[in-house]
Amino acid sequence: MTELELKRDVFGAVFLVLDDAGRPLHVCRDTRTARAWIVPLARWLARREARALRRLSGVDALPRLIDYRSGVLRREWLDGEPMQRARPADPRYFRDALTLLRRLHARRVVHNDLAKEPNWLVTPAGTPALVDFQLAWTARRRGRLFRALAHDDLRHMLKHKRSYLPERLTARERRILATPSLLARAWMASGKKVYLFVTRRILHWSDREGAGDRRF
Repeated sequence: MTELELKRDVFGAVFLVLDDAGRPLHVCRDTRTARAWIVPLARWLARREARALRRLSGVDALPRLIDYRSGVLRREWLDGEPMQRARPADPRYFRDALTLLRRLHARRVVHNDLAKEPNWLVTPAGTPALVDFQLAWTARRRGRLFRALAHDDLRHMLKHKRSYLPERLTARERRILATPSLLARAWMASGKKVYLFVTRRILHWSDREGAGDRRF
């Protein structure tokens, strides 16, 4: 087996593990290489991802958790191109994306990071898949907070539909796009500025939203 490094930052490294024939086996998120002072946060994020993937076990188009132990998370590799490369223009892609979100939310999981195009894959069959569940929230019940976050998951998906297939937006979808949750409005008003200050000024780390190197 060989390892192909996909990403390295202050939170650790992500590798694609290949078999002897060069075929993808699984993805490994290793927090042991994180900066010493940020290891607790890196492992907290990895545990969030593991918890969400356990809850979502059996849902198609989502990576299967293999295991999480000693700060190392291993999960299934999903074949596909990130949205910003594949540029989906088939209405079926977005219908399937809506179905996928409903299945996600039915398990009481919100992704919380669907604004980023690299977290959406277009599989070889042209269908959607989701990756990167570090910020996912696994809720105990479908309360008001859960519903607000699920609404924002949906809005982010519809923003992508508006980018690639604006003429196919329905009147209801346009209303959803026009009504961000209170949490989303607060985030845009102040939270995002704090996030950018911490990640870029303090951690010297960029999310690289829309970058190809987040395809894992």
